[in-house]
Order: sequence, then structure tokens, then C-alpha cells
Amino acid sequence: MSKNPHVVIMAGGSGTRFWPYSREDKPKQFLDVVGTGRSLLQMTFDRFTEMTDADKIWVVTNEKYNALVKEQLPELGYDQILLEPEKRNTAPCIAYAAYKILKQDPAASMIVTPSDHAIFKEREFRKVIKTALKDASKEDHLITIGIRPNRPETGYGYIQYLSQPGSSVKKVKTFTEKPQADLAKKFLESGDFLWNSGIFIWSVDAIIRAFETHDEEIASLFASGLNEYFTKGEDKFIKKTYSHCKSISIDYAIMEKAENVYVVPGDFGWSDLGSWNALHEIREKDGDDNVVEGSAIMYKSKNNFIKGKKDKLILAHDMEGYLVADFDDVLLICKKEDSTLFKDFIADAKAFSGKKLT
Repeated sequence: MSKNPHVVIMAGGSGTRFWPYSREDKPKQFLDVVGTGRSLLQMTFDRFTEMTDADKIWVVTNEKYNALVKEQLPELGYDQILLEPEKRNTAPCIAYAAYKILKQDPAASMIVTPSDHAIFKEREFRKVIKTALKDASKEDHLITIGIRPNRPETGYGYIQYLSQPGSSVKKVKTFTEKPQADLAKKFLESGDFLWNSGIFIWSVDAIIRAFETHDEEIASLFASGLNEYFTKGEDKFIKKTYSHCKSISIDYAIMEKAENVYVVPGDFGWSDLGSWNALHEIREKDGDDNVVEGSAIMYKSKNNFIKGKKDKLILAHDMEGYLVADFDDVLLICKKEDSTLFKDFIADAKAFSGKKLT
């Protein structure tokens, strides 16, 4: 396995659960959501330049975000931006990157990461990644990073692992998608469940063989392009391939089927920033647990997220657990945890106004 890992950043999402801040033409991975002066994509890139060379970092994104990626990450070369013509979920995205890296570096190790996560304990994060890379260099393992849960969260997937005292790399027993509250509470109490971070580590050889074994259709499609990658014919090949490729997540395509799946538990200040509620958890709050971005006066109100303009005063009375997001074309008021309804909000707003508000 090559010394420096290749890092694949998945950056094609539309970020609908952060609407109306995140929009179709500039979704949340391209926004400075955390308030650091760097977008989530840029923060992800910065994080991994501590672990590998910049020329081994790849970004897979929708072709309509090509200009945004180039603008925010000018360090990337032409071949390091992998453009998807259509949304096909994470399995095709990862397969595209894996087969392209295979052609350049067959002995490579790979880290696959979303572009829109926040990590606040960078040193601890690097330790976890190094542990996973060390194992992947010696074993035919598909490794995911699990987060030690601190609450019965229903918005995350869970990983159950087998108890292996003395080993920092645990055999995965089961995956569970977003459980109901009572089941999530049982998971938390059991002590052998982790949140699924969606961060993966493996050798290129291991993930290619996993595709060949568990999803021969995807493997065949992307393997047929080995002569096209890094050539002028790559774009045409990818457009044709995606037109024939099913939409499926890496969890369903590979991780829930394979027997050689392992997890490294971690606790490094992680948030997937999948919703306004998740952002509320990590932002600085006042004495009543309100997050205020802009100008607001709060009366008998707690646990709210208020986002508006500095020159427009928002007054809130007797509110608990609400999101108030005030933008030029949309004012959204709802419960913070209602992010599952955002697709309906967007569709209804468009139907009502006749304008594209996504």
C-alpha cells in the first residue's frame, strides 16, 4: 500500500435540510456554515492536507458545481475534480473515484469522506484515521469510522460492533438506519452501538474486490473505463456510464453485504451538520440556549435558532425549539427538528410563488 493515502471528498449533495440558507446553486458544503471564514468543503480539504499530499485529494461533485470547486480549491488539478453528470448516491461516486485511482496507483489506500461535516478535535481525529489506515494496510478490511453516541439521536444511522477487548478495530455486527426514539435509547444504553459517520478507509484493492463481489453491475460499468480515465475520453465515458448506472448508497451496495466490515470508534467532536438542529447544537448560545445570527430580542424564548440580517430586528416571544430563517426571498418559521419536511416546504414554496426558490 502506498505511503500517503488518497482522500476522496464527496461534495455533490444539494443540502435541502439547510434551506433556505443552502440553495441548489450553492449548497451547504460551499458555505461558511461554522463561521470560520472557510466553507465546509475548504475545511475538509484543510483537514486532510495534514495527512497527505494535496495532489492525492480528489473531489467528486455534480458537474454544475465544477466552477465552485475550482474557485474554493484552486490547489486541485483538472483530473482531481471528478464530475458526475447525474445524482446517483454514494456507491457510484465511490466506484468512480476508486477505479480512477486504481489506474494511477494500484497500491493506494483510500479515505472517503463527506464534504459537509464538522470536526472540532483534529488531533483525536487524525489518531483514529491513522489507526484505520494501519489496519487497512495489513488486512482485507472495509473500515468505517463510528462516533460514540452521547444521546439517543434518531437522525443518524447506527453501527453495532462485536466486543473485542484490547482491539481498537472492531468487527461490525449490524447496521441500523435512523431508528425510532425508543430504539435509539436502547442503542445508547447498550454501549455497543456507534453513530455511522459515513467516513470510510480501505485499500483500493479491497473496495474494488468488494464491488466485484457484491455489486457486479457497478463494478463492470466503471471497470470498462480503465482506458478512458485521465484521457480526453473520460467525460464522455462518465456521461454514458451514469446514464446506465443505478442510484444506490455504499451502505446498501457494499457495507451491509460484506463480511469483512470493521469499525474504529472515535470521539473527536463530530457533527454531520445535516440540519439546522445539528448546527444549533454546535453553535454558541445565550443563557436560554438560543442561537442568534443577526439582530433579535427574545422574550420568554429558549432553544431557538434565529438567523436574519443585522439591519433587520427580529422580536420573538414565547417560542421554544423554533427555527426563524429570514432571507431576501423566503422567511421560514418552523420547529428545528422538522428538517424531514424541507423537501415539501421547497416544493410548496415554488408552487405558491411560481419562482425557483431552491
